Amino acid sequence: MIAAQVSSADTAWMLGATALVLLMTPALGLFYAGLVRSKNSLNTFMMSIAALGLVTIAWAFVGYSLAFAHGNGFVGGLHHAFLHRVGYTAGDGRTIPDLLYMAYQATFCIITAALVSGAVVERMRFTPYLVFIVLWSCLVYAPLAHWVWGGGWLAQRHVLDWAGGVPVEMASGFSALAAAIAVGARADYGRRALLPHNSVLVLLGAGLLWFGWFGFNGGSAINAGNGAVLSFTNTLLAPATTLVVWLVIDHWRGGKPTAIGAATAIIVGCVVITPAAGWISPMAAILLGALGAIPSYAFIVWRPRTRLDETLDVLAAHGLSGFFGLLFVGFFASAAWNGVQDGLLFGSPIQLGRQALAVATGPVYAFAGTFVLMRAIAVFMPLRVSDRDEALGLDITQHGEEAYAHGEGMILISPEAGLEFERPVAQP
Repeated sequence: MIAAQVSSADTAWMLGATALVLLMTPALGLFYAGLVRSKNSLNTFMMSIAALGLVTIAWAFVGYSLAFAHGNGFVGGLHHAFLHRVGYTAGDGRTIPDLLYMAYQATFCIITAALVSGAVVERMRFTPYLVFIVLWSCLVYAPLAHWVWGGGWLAQRHVLDWAGGVPVEMASGFSALAAAIAVGARADYGRRALLPHNSVLVLLGAGLLWFGWFGFNGGSAINAGNGAVLSFTNTLLAPATTLVVWLVIDHWRGGKPTAIGAATAIIVGCVVITPAAGWISPMAAILLGALGAIPSYAFIVWRPRTRLDETLDVLAAHGLSGFFGLLFVGFFASAAWNGVQDGLLFGSPIQLGRQALAVATGPVYAFAGTFVLMRAIAVFMPLRVSDRDEALGLDITQHGEEAYAHGEGMILISPEAGLEFERPVAQP
C-alpha cells in the first residue's frame, strides 16, 4: 500500500521525467554515432546501448545504495544494496515512492557512463569498455552523487547542484580526459581529417537530447511544483541562447554557420544550465547560455592543435560547461526564485565559496578515479584494438556487423591496413 505522503501528481510527473531521461541515452548514441567515421558508427552507438543494460543492473545491485544510503561523507553504505527496503514508501522528505526515485536516478547514472565513451570511440575494445562502465558507475559516479545529493560532504556544506554539475557534467568531462590519456590517440589522429560521417544524425541526436533534458532538469525538482516549472523553463531558454551565440561565432569565424556547431551548441547550453536550472532566474539563464558558449567553443577550437585525442570533446561540452554553470550559481543564485540562497550579486558571497569548493574537488576525483580504473583494467586485458582492427573499423571487428551494409559476403579491401577482411554474410 502506498504511504499517505506520496503525491499522485508528483509521481505522475516523475514517471514521465524518468522516461524522458532514459530516452537521452539512445539519443546520445545517435549524436555520437554521427560524429564518428561510418566504419565505427555502430560500435559507437552500441557503447551507449550497452550502458542501458549493464549500468542499470549495477545501479540496482549496489550503485544506488552507494549513492543514497546513509553512510559517511564520502560514500553511502550498503543498506539499499539489491534494492533492500526500496519500495512504495517515500523517504527523506520526498513525495514519490523510493522505487521511482531509484529508477529516476538510475537514468542519470546510465547516460553519464555513456557520455565518457565519447573520449575513446574508434579505438577502444568493447569488452574492457563494458567492464569499465560497470566499475565506473559504482566507484566514481556513485560517490560523487553521494557528495551532493546523498548527504555527503558537499551537501553538508550546502553546495547547490540542481541536476548534476558535479556527478554528471564535470564527472563525465574530466573522466573523459583521463580515459583519452589512458587509451591513447587514434592512429590517424593529427595525420588526416577525421570528420563526422552524418551531420543529420548529429542534429537529430542533439534535438532528442534537448527534449530529454526537460526531464533531466525539470525532474530534478522531484515534484511538480515551482522548482520543476523554473528549471523546465530555464532548460528552454539557456540552450536557445547558446545556439544563437554559437551560430553567430561560427559565422564570424568561418562565414558559415555549421550543423555540427549548432548541435554542439544545443548540448553545451543544456549542460551549462544543468547545475543552475532551479537556482537562478530566467533572465540569468539567458545570460548563462550566452556566456557558457564562449569557453566551450574556444576549447573545441584549440584542442585539435594538441596531441590530446579526446575524440568527441566531452571535456569541452560537459566538463568545462558543468564547471562554468556551477560557479555561475555562486554569483546568480536568487532566493526570490529558489527560496533557498542568494549568490554574490544579490549580497551573499558565501555561496560562491561553496561552489568553488565543488569545482575544485569534483574534477580531481573524477579524473584520478577514472585513470586508475583504466590502468587497472589494462593489467587484465588490452584497452585498444589492434592497428589492423582500427583500420578496418570497429563495427565489423567488434560486432561482426555494419551500420551501413554494402552487400553480402564481400571481401573488404583496407588500404589503411594493407589487408583483406571477409565481411560476414547477412543472416536471414
